[in-house]
Formats: sequence, structure tokens, C-alpha cells
Amino acid sequence: MGRPKQFDPDAAVEQAMQVFWRKGYAATTPQDLVDALGIGKGSLYNAFGSKHGLFERALVRYRDSQAQALVEMVEGTGPVKDRLRDVLRLLVEMDLADPDRRGCLAVNAAAELAGADETATELVRRMFDRTEQAFRALIEEGQRAGEIAPGRDARAMGSMLLSTVVGLRLLARVAEGPERLSMVIDATIDSL
Repeated sequence: MGRPKQFDPDAAVEQAMQVFWRKGYAATTPQDLVDALGIGKGSLYNAFGSKHGLFERALVRYRDSQAQALVEMVEGTGPVKDRLRDVLRLLVEMDLADPDRRGCLAVNAAAELAGADETATELVRRMFDRTEQAFRALIEEGQRAGEIAPGRDARAMGSMLLSTVVGLRLLARVAEGPERLSMVIDATIDSL
């Protein structure tokens, strides 16, 4: 009979996600993970295979929680442009309120690992695609409601909104305050 696990793997993935989010993949050492998770290196490797295996699980956890939250926000009720503005403002407020200014784990992973880590790149790509699809659906809803001109390319506008989110999340990491970010949000919504 095998020994029972001494830790909760889901809680461990959550803790690891926080470490990777704060430090980045490359700067996170196995010892950082062991310390944060409160487990031995053997348990870490037995449960997750490798630092990279744990990072993949952390990215999936982030994708599932964060992307779903964003999709739920854009699927609310009310005028489309108001919902979009509210979503962008909320993201900025969350980023500015974070004392560590971590930004978005997916954006950070893309900046750090795109082209060098095929698995992480694909996970981030899928998250971005899901976000873009939610924006596209919202644009199409706005077109049906007469808020957004029906001749505009909803796919292109969804891509623009995704790019705006990525840029805002990066800018918020270094912004002194919300003013510049608010200008970007207003200009983006006004362009629709």
C-alpha cells in the first residue's frame, strides 16, 4: 500500500501559480516552489514530474479561472460599450491594486517564453483565442443592437480589444497611476 499524499495537489498548483506569477518561470527555482508549497523536492517531482510540469498546471489553472472570469464579465447585461469599458477598467484597477504589479500571468508567460516553450506558448495562445472570441461575440451583439456599425469587422475589433488588454496589462505594471490607462480605454471604446 502506497503512502498517502501529504499535500493537496490543487492547493499546491495554486501556490505554485502565485510564485510563477510573481517571479516568472525562469527566475522561479525548484527550491522556491518547495518553500512555497511546504513539501519536499521528491514530493514535488513525484506529483508534477518537473518544474515545467507544475508550471503547465499553473498556467491551466490561471487560464481556467481568469479567462472564465473575463468571459463572464463580457457576457453580462447592459449596453455593449459600457460593458467593454467596465471590463477594461476592472482589469486596470486590479492590476494597479496589486502591490507586486504582477500583471497577467498569461501575458507575462507570452513575453518570457513565446517561441522558446511550445507548450506554454500554446496554452497562452488558447487563452488569448478564448478572450478574443468573447470580445468578438460582444462586438457582434453590439452590432445587432445598433450600438456598433454593422459593417465593421467584428473579428478585427475582437483582435484589437485583445491587443488593448495585453497592452493595458503590461502598461499597468509600470504605470504611476490610472490616467494614461484610462485614456487608452476611452480611446479604444470611442473607436468602436
